[in-house]
Amino acid sequence: MSLIKLNRVLDSHVKQLVEKGTVKGIEKVVVKVEKSDGINGPRYYLKGYDNQPFIKMNANSYLGMSMRPDVIEAEEKAAHQYGVGPGAVRFISGTHSVHVDLEKRLAEFHSREACMILSSAYVTSLGVILPLTTPETVIVSDELNHNCIIQGMRLSRPSDKLIYKHNNMQDLDDKLSQAVGKGKRCLVITDGVFSMRGDYAPFDELVNVCKKYEDHFEEGIITIADDSHGVGAYGTTGRGTEEITGAKVDILIGTLGKAYGVNGGYVCASKEVINFFRESTPMYIYSNPITCSEAAAALKVLEILDSPEGLKILAHLKKMTEKFENGLKVLGYETIEGPHPVVPLMVRDTAKTADIVKYLTDNGVLATGLNFPVVPKGDEEIRFQVNADHTEKDIDYVLKVLENYRNL
Repeated sequence: MSLIKLNRVLDSHVKQLVEKGTVKGIEKVVVKVEKSDGINGPRYYLKGYDNQPFIKMNANSYLGMSMRPDVIEAEEKAAHQYGVGPGAVRFISGTHSVHVDLEKRLAEFHSREACMILSSAYVTSLGVILPLTTPETVIVSDELNHNCIIQGMRLSRPSDKLIYKHNNMQDLDDKLSQAVGKGKRCLVITDGVFSMRGDYAPFDELVNVCKKYEDHFEEGIITIADDSHGVGAYGTTGRGTEEITGAKVDILIGTLGKAYGVNGGYVCASKEVINFFRESTPMYIYSNPITCSEAAAALKVLEILDSPEGLKILAHLKKMTEKFENGLKVLGYETIEGPHPVVPLMVRDTAKTADIVKYLTDNGVLATGLNFPVVPKGDEEIRFQVNADHTEKDIDYVLKVLENYRNL
């Protein structure tokens, strides 16, 4: 036996991606990070780029927490206390007091009864959708939901799947009307913030539409939102899309790996729902939790976020986001306006997207081009992500580079 035949097939597949211009390619490797000096934000150095400093405009670390000395100190202290890994899954001996403390704190932060942490937000979405889906469950999903939700739906095998037009509440109403009679339970699933666009789901409208059909399902309609790009990143106090819209969903999925700058995912809901997940979610039962040091770092981030200092960080992030978004519009670029620090530059052409990304890279700016199939054809874009450790000087520099590109 050998891989010779399979190698040919798989290599051909990758070559086709190259020809279509959709290959992700060789990953850039960060070899050094210089912390912010207050005037300039952090600078990143990459393997093979001759000591060229880069401004990172493609990081999910919206609050800029990953390089903070107090967060690093909290992580190191926990590593010394508990070791570098949990050593087992939760139900055997992998649960440590810091995991329990973090779950309690996250539940309080999101005004829920209970919380369960998992190894990532991706597996959290899978771990929520799969055990909640029975053969008599209908799933209704936004057409632009993240890949983790799409994969969860593919794996869960509901009685029916209905897709509504992006953020179109009339179409959601229509799909719920079609769902009546097809199952005892209905799951309505959406992203909070749509990571490719930076827009957000109207939770207030969505919840009201779902209430209209509650009595038509024996086991009810359950609203689920993956707000991984929202929690910690926007809203006056960092509560994400629920704070922005003034409405709560039944089950909230979040991440520790974006705004909080650490690692891991979590789900918040009622005590009954979380108890069910602990007994039914294979991604939780059979996989190690995040490390104790990661949990301790996340606890420190929550402490900072939920304080006067956290309000200042969020205010600065909002200011830098508005500055960058307004700067793009002044330069004549198309963007999708919104309060979230994901600020897309809509290019709508694969080759031009690659050309702009290359120009940015040549001038010390890291940004990510998104092409089909990551985004629909015609929606090709460069996704910029503003972080709280970006300074006004950083934003001005990136806008100047984009201005120079337009003048070529």
